[in-house]
Amino acid sequence: MNTSLKTAMQNFAINQALNYVENAPEENIPKLMAFVDRHSPSGWYESQRAAVRQAIEEKGNWYQLILKAYELDPGVRKAFFQNLLFNGSLKGSATQNDMAEKYGCNIPWAILLDPTSACNMHCTGCWAAEYGHKLNLSLETIDSIIRQGKELGVYLYIYTGGEPLVRKADLIRLCEMHPDCEFLSFTNGTLIDEAFCQEMLRVKNFVPAISLEGFEEANDSRRGEGSYAKVKRAMELLKSHHLLFGISTCYTSRNYADITSEEFFDYLIESGALFCWFFHYMPVGNDAAIELLPTPEQRETVMRNIRAFRETKPIFTMDFQNDAQYVGGCIAGGRRYLHINAKGDVEPCVFIHYSNCNIHNTTLLDALQSPLFMAYHNGQPFNDNMLRPCPMLENPDLLPKMVSETGAVNTDYQSPESAEHLCEKTSRYAEKWTPKATELWDCCAGCSKCSKERSN
Repeated sequence: MNTSLKTAMQNFAINQALNYVENAPEENIPKLMAFVDRHSPSGWYESQRAAVRQAIEEKGNWYQLILKAYELDPGVRKAFFQNLLFNGSLKGSATQNDMAEKYGCNIPWAILLDPTSACNMHCTGCWAAEYGHKLNLSLETIDSIIRQGKELGVYLYIYTGGEPLVRKADLIRLCEMHPDCEFLSFTNGTLIDEAFCQEMLRVKNFVPAISLEGFEEANDSRRGEGSYAKVKRAMELLKSHHLLFGISTCYTSRNYADITSEEFFDYLIESGALFCWFFHYMPVGNDAAIELLPTPEQRETVMRNIRAFRETKPIFTMDFQNDAQYVGGCIAGGRRYLHINAKGDVEPCVFIHYSNCNIHNTTLLDALQSPLFMAYHNGQPFNDNMLRPCPMLENPDLLPKMVSETGAVNTDYQSPESAEHLCEKTSRYAEKWTPKATELWDCCAGCSKCSKERSN
């Protein structure tokens, strides 16, 4: 069977399955899961699929989350399922695996890119706050990145910055140009208005992840007075239009209790958010606020609270520093994602600004085969303890070595920082975290639930 015919048949089957569920979600969702199981690549997220299947059978909080998706605009919901679940995760993952084997390098599931370095805010501890405001990836360059990415099986594109919505018109145009992809954007939320909601409803494949650092006092202390009220208004608009959106939050020594409280989780759910991504504060930049790094006890609190609420609250959460066990360690270096900044530098990690190549004079595949990316490929996982996944934060001896051996250069827009200087800021943190990480990981190794998750 030729490739185009096979793809057409797959798309027909997917559309039929989605339409089938639309008619009676509660009755037919379990049958859709059986369809996913039949068409999934061997070994693809087996433990996660089993958890979803169990949640559906038990009608618990995850089942309630699935049903909340059926409160979304039907076109938005269908585009999300088609583009992320089927194109990105089923068809895409199979292509990614084939390409990784063919070319001997990592192939990402998602590509992060900065449409612009400009931002209308200046938040404490944000690496984008270090950048200038004059750099942009052209519409043609972003289109080229997406086209190259789709050849490798990548259908998820995530905008960072800067503030991506400074480029609203171009972002919507890219949604139109690539209706088979899902576009997610980290945003401060202040530029989301009625007109933009209507554009999101029209294109259907754009999802905001709004930055929120806790309740009003904690949020505005980092993002500026009045920012919390603007985020609240943006969430109200998105919910009223039945649009899919989520939250992105960075936990620090100051806000960790706020953002992992039951009150905060309930607020996000009530506001209409369907997901929340938690990021550990990274002391990137010469003037980074080291005091914002959480203590081992604070990080443990974050980990335990998120995992506890994951069992009871209908919102999808991912703790990118503490959930490495579910993805086998560090996901950077193209293993699950890569980052392209507004200057075009192709970086293994959105938080670690070193590169061997620029997208303006190399292909995406060549970048994935460049020395620094191959150092990630050959070094992952960077630690057998999945609570110590990062070559900068928890294993600070590794990053300077990789940068030196590969000849990578710093890509900071304004104030270049050596890998040695960056990792000097994390070495004390790593020293303190290591015994706690060992204690927690040994506990996980002896826990039947964790052992099962790790084996999968």
